Amino acid sequence: MTNGMVNPAATLEKTGFPNVAQIHYNLQEPALIEAALGRNEGELGNGGTLLVSTGKHTGRSPKDKFVVRDPSVEDDIWWENNPPMDPAHFDALHADMLKHIEGGELFVQDLFAGADPDYRLNVRVITELAWHNLFIRHLLRRPDAAELESFLAEYTILNCPSFQADPEKHGCRSETVIALNFAKKMILIGGTSYAGENKKSVFTLLNYLLPAKGVMPMHCSANHAPDDPHDVAVFFGLSGTGKTTLSAEPTRTLIGDDEHGWSDKGTFNFEGGCYAKTIDLNPTAEPEIYATTTRFGTVIENMVYDPYTKKLDFKDDSLTPNMRCAYPLEAISNASATARGGVPKNIIMLTCDAFGVLPPIARLTPAQAMYHFLSGFTSKVAGTEKGVTEPQPTFSTCFGAPFMPRRPEVYGALLRDKIAQTGATCWLVNTGWTGGAYGVGSRMPIKATRALLSAAMDGSLQSQTYRMDDAFGFAVPTSCPGVPDLLLDPRRTWDKPDAYDRQAARLVRMFEENFRQYEAFVDKDVMEEAVVFRGSM
Repeated sequence: MTNGMVNPAATLEKTGFPNVAQIHYNLQEPALIEAALGRNEGELGNGGTLLVSTGKHTGRSPKDKFVVRDPSVEDDIWWENNPPMDPAHFDALHADMLKHIEGGELFVQDLFAGADPDYRLNVRVITELAWHNLFIRHLLRRPDAAELESFLAEYTILNCPSFQADPEKHGCRSETVIALNFAKKMILIGGTSYAGENKKSVFTLLNYLLPAKGVMPMHCSANHAPDDPHDVAVFFGLSGTGKTTLSAEPTRTLIGDDEHGWSDKGTFNFEGGCYAKTIDLNPTAEPEIYATTTRFGTVIENMVYDPYTKKLDFKDDSLTPNMRCAYPLEAISNASATARGGVPKNIIMLTCDAFGVLPPIARLTPAQAMYHFLSGFTSKVAGTEKGVTEPQPTFSTCFGAPFMPRRPEVYGALLRDKIAQTGATCWLVNTGWTGGAYGVGSRMPIKATRALLSAAMDGSLQSQTYRMDDAFGFAVPTSCPGVPDLLLDPRRTWDKPDAYDRQAARLVRMFEENFRQYEAFVDKDVMEEAVVFRGSM
């Protein structure tokens, strides 16, 4: 049985999927919710949301992700970060997965990855679960009816959570597998119900394909001035740094919250929706995201709720702290209709420094920007994980190492060149601690962070006086309207300046030790301007 619009030349029967009992093409939200409920995949929530649980996999499985080692990609893949899979193992995995779905029911979405027609990718996502089809329909971009009639997929994703991989037969690590085959233009996902694997697989594809076209793929949020789509700011940042919160500024227009490309023409969102964390979601601080949790069609993933009223518990993390909701971008009132803007005018790299060393904002040279981009620093704090008793540095290169199939220097060089071409201003923003490390100092005031970002984006921060930071050698403003001068000099916020110096020296050494892996691949100016500690030891 088929329903929904599809290119007659591109049905599954004609593209290598034999003996499937039921195939549903490009169902829209109501039909997908009905299908999910009819198959007992979830429950109907308030407002017509879909409440689902992903079982034991409540997050990505990065250790189970593989790239097929083929001559066509041999010299391009960062193999130290992307475990290889033999082509024969992939073929066996593919054959067994096709056998597994024989006589079953599949859901198909034909979608675009990328808001810029010049760079978008046609992706067919085939899922065993109806709610996975609803999820990816939200997260990618939906073709119109005319586009579907002639849609031909460039890449295909097949996701079967009920399939269990055989490590010996399929060359993987466990029963869970995510296998990317660039030569065959196919991704196979098995043994996990976590929906995020679908979207991050597409992001990984674009991270491989776009650099060859001169496009910088970015794990960042982005917005622009409401009356000027060429006044674009992008926000790089790892989890917990404020990437989504700070980019969702109501006085600016949201381009997207997670994945973007930077071409010679401008910035464009890869996605058509958002996948927001909901733990401790506050209706006052983030009213529009909160409102999506009672919006028809939103997928509510791994949240605890009252079985009778279906009221969501935003604090109960007994299933996972990684509880999320997925919804289309148009659910946010200030979202861009085109999901595009000009080239970035301001580049913000967010870090949560639990060591209390970094200033609330610093202006970076292009060389320093490349250094901090490749470093991708943030920190874990005591209590967040078992065994963590003091701040620990986390370095995730390019602010998204798990999704980078090419070597980090490829993305770093792209960023450096684009900064040089456009004159974009780069800022390092610390949303972590001040006045001492975690447990002693206090969290950086969000009001001050917003004031500094506003001044950076309207240009007024450029005219302030700057000092050279003793630890990292970057420029730090000495004043900004609405921000106490004391806050701009973290050393002065500590009770004992010599203790700050020791902590700064310690953090610098961590940076230097981490960066040794890139020293042979970056230009001399990056190393000369990177980190220059001149404080007391």
